[in-house]
Amino acid sequence: MSKFTYSFKEGNANMRSLLGGKGANLAEMTNLGIPVPQGFTITTDACRAFFENDAKLPEGLMEETFTRINEIEKETGKSFGSKDNPLLFSVRSGAVFSMPGMMDTILNLGLNDEVVIALSNKTDNPHFAWDSYRRFIQMFSDVAMGIPKYEFDDILDDIKNEENIVNDQELSVDGLKKIVNKYKEVYKKYIKEDFPTDPNRQIELAIKAVFNSWMNPRAKTYRRLHKIDDNLGTAVNIQSMVFGNMGDTSGTGVCFSRSPSNGENKLFGEFLMNAQGEDVVAGIRTPNDISKLKEINEEVYNQFLDTIKSLEKHYKDMQDVEFTIEEGKLYFLQTRNGKRTAKSALNIAVDMVNEGLLTEEEALMKLEPNSLNQLMHYQFDPQALENKTVVAKGLPASPGAASGYVVFTPEEVKAKHNNGIKTVLVREETSPEDIDGMILAEGILTARGGMTSHAAVVARGMGKCCVAGCSDLRVDENKKIIKSQSGLEIKEGDIISIDGSTGAVYLGDIPKIEPQLTGNFGTFMSWADNTRKLNILTNADNPKDAKNAREFGAEGIGLCRTEHMFFNEDRIKNVRKMILADNIEDRKLALSKILPYQKDDFIGIFEAMKGLPVTIRLLDPPLHEFLPVKKSDIESIADDLNISYDKMMDRIEELKEFNPMLGHRGCRLAVSYPEIYRMQTRAIIEAAISVGDTKPQIMIPLIGDLKELKYVKNEIVDEINLVFGELKTSIQYEIGTMIEVPRAALLSDEIATEADFFSFGTNDMTQMTYGFSRDDSGKYISDYIDKGIFKVSPFESLDKDGVGKLIKLSTELGRKGNPNIHIGVCGEAGGDPDSIEFFAEVGLNYVSCSPFRVPIARLAAAQAEIKINNSK
Repeated sequence: MSKFTYSFKEGNANMRSLLGGKGANLAEMTNLGIPVPQGFTITTDACRAFFENDAKLPEGLMEETFTRINEIEKETGKSFGSKDNPLLFSVRSGAVFSMPGMMDTILNLGLNDEVVIALSNKTDNPHFAWDSYRRFIQMFSDVAMGIPKYEFDDILDDIKNEENIVNDQELSVDGLKKIVNKYKEVYKKYIKEDFPTDPNRQIELAIKAVFNSWMNPRAKTYRRLHKIDDNLGTAVNIQSMVFGNMGDTSGTGVCFSRSPSNGENKLFGEFLMNAQGEDVVAGIRTPNDISKLKEINEEVYNQFLDTIKSLEKHYKDMQDVEFTIEEGKLYFLQTRNGKRTAKSALNIAVDMVNEGLLTEEEALMKLEPNSLNQLMHYQFDPQALENKTVVAKGLPASPGAASGYVVFTPEEVKAKHNNGIKTVLVREETSPEDIDGMILAEGILTARGGMTSHAAVVARGMGKCCVAGCSDLRVDENKKIIKSQSGLEIKEGDIISIDGSTGAVYLGDIPKIEPQLTGNFGTFMSWADNTRKLNILTNADNPKDAKNAREFGAEGIGLCRTEHMFFNEDRIKNVRKMILADNIEDRKLALSKILPYQKDDFIGIFEAMKGLPVTIRLLDPPLHEFLPVKKSDIESIADDLNISYDKMMDRIEELKEFNPMLGHRGCRLAVSYPEIYRMQTRAIIEAAISVGDTKPQIMIPLIGDLKELKYVKNEIVDEINLVFGELKTSIQYEIGTMIEVPRAALLSDEIATEADFFSFGTNDMTQMTYGFSRDDSGKYISDYIDKGIFKVSPFESLDKDGVGKLIKLSTELGRKGNPNIHIGVCGEAGGDPDSIEFFAEVGLNYVSCSPFRVPIARLAAAQAEIKINNSK
């Protein structure tokens, strides 16, 4: 029989896949001698078995659970369900990867009408006992049974109003008893039976609830966002309760060993006295800064400081801990590597290298490459802010700048996003149910909650601008209005701007400026550049993008798409004339008018790249994409070509295709109309000669056959030689091809004999390998992900098993056919960290990605090299 449970004394930090991150770290802290309440972990194996068994607990699990409870009873001298000295538990999930706010927690499990009296008598604290009981009923009803939380919030607010109080801890014991009775009535209304009084039944339902929460919609959304496997499952941590709500000598809090916002080496945390853990992050009461704990209990504060710093040294990373003080005694309930902004992660990594805690390679592995996106968020233009008044001020929970229409529900965020409208999600406080809206909103503004609230933690993890705990504002989500203390009213549909770096809230939209990568960024990225072997190029179609990419560290252009240049207003008419011409003379005339524009385009790009390599892809898309739609445009071109409108319409109809992505495009255009590629080639070579100090790389798209490549290449070389003869000079150049068509991958040894380089176009290669239409697959790919067929869209991250196998084969064959060939990637996968790791393993020379993903690719390439070296 499988072993489904491990006591905290049995596990260790290396057992994350079995015990989850929380369970493994609780075990590690126990083994280090840190004060951790006794407990045990139900493994992720049990979770997987649960779902394999039609959501039924696996055989033997409850027997093991009760055995573990008996062990804790012997250690504590307390008894689960006892009417004399009761033992209570917390039940928490704990996935392999930290998923803040995504999973559900139940505290004070084991209470019932008799046990609460025993707890009251034992502690001589009836307020504490009944407060714990009402919390348990609410959490159990919400988490385990799915009863809406607002039902309980409304009852709590009603009783507080009756007693004319503001804070929960001011409730009378009679008030708490009323709440308990009303909570049980709500339970019976929804479940059609009394609240369960058997503690054994309570713990069984709680375990099921944690397992089921692994598949709740918000957890699945979070995993999809962070590419976490649905099959990992969650562990369950069952831990004896320690109580922070036993009075003024008790408390609870959360703390980071360094700032999660900027990495400053000082404690960053909050706590509340006479409270339970959920109070701190829920925003119900405004917490105290961790530094104030020293004033309240210096001995506990010093013990806390020593422990959190020792944990940081042990794990060699910034720690995020949860703690409880029970009547002056400190307990640690959790530690984990803390979620942080990219700015914070960067600064912490560099500081820890300087402090001798990390090597440079270890520091490079501390940042998730995609997190660098956060360093490239827009900030408000300081000059524009000079004329703006701050209408409210909250906590700077997650940096960045955001503007948008005020909305109050995640559903409205999604609705507006689908119509291309930017929004700021405004909530009294966010909850895990808001995750879909938080992902799509430009920014998040909450009236309640601290720097470790749900909104703050989740926003920082996503790199989303967030202002939390804006107590200047009162948010009425029902009436869809915000009121400030000054009397200002902001309604749904008004535009506001929020600054996640300062906590400021403004009316209206505010211009933003691009970020600048300074400070420790250069140091950190120099370590990455010294480590990686893959070259990082960029996809850029104009001088501005090329300049941006160079500033981000691009080492050249791996893809310049010439078709994007054709849509400019000053040339599209001649492009259409060229396409619609029914004879070569008219087509050449139109091309001659496009040539100067193309030449100027290339001059600008060559100058921006200052001698770095530039790969220019000749015209790729089907011609119908450039055709006019408006009648007036069609008539104008017909007049210029001196043909009738009807004949022009006939010509447009002739060019239509049933499946244009597999139609007359790429090199096939050059086979039919070689003059198109000749014009582009002339523009490239003349521009290169004009600028000097550049070696253009001309790339032919969609090749599928060696003879096809030879034909097109001969046309290109002939045109180049004509230019050399006319200008009486020559330069070096290269001619290569994209490998997109699966046939080309299979015949790469032949094709390489005529190519100086290969560039894998992963978008089209994926499309043709799967037989998916790239433009239409969005309608059904989500179904594949939801049903576990795909973990992620193959258009977002490389299909290593299929497309990857073709790339590996093509690379091996290509180098066999031409040992000097250089090979890279220029599709979307070129900026995806998971895909980059694969490309490094295959031994490609470079990847090319969008300018703003260049730093991400540089770091991903370095991490890939470290992993390759460590695996040897």
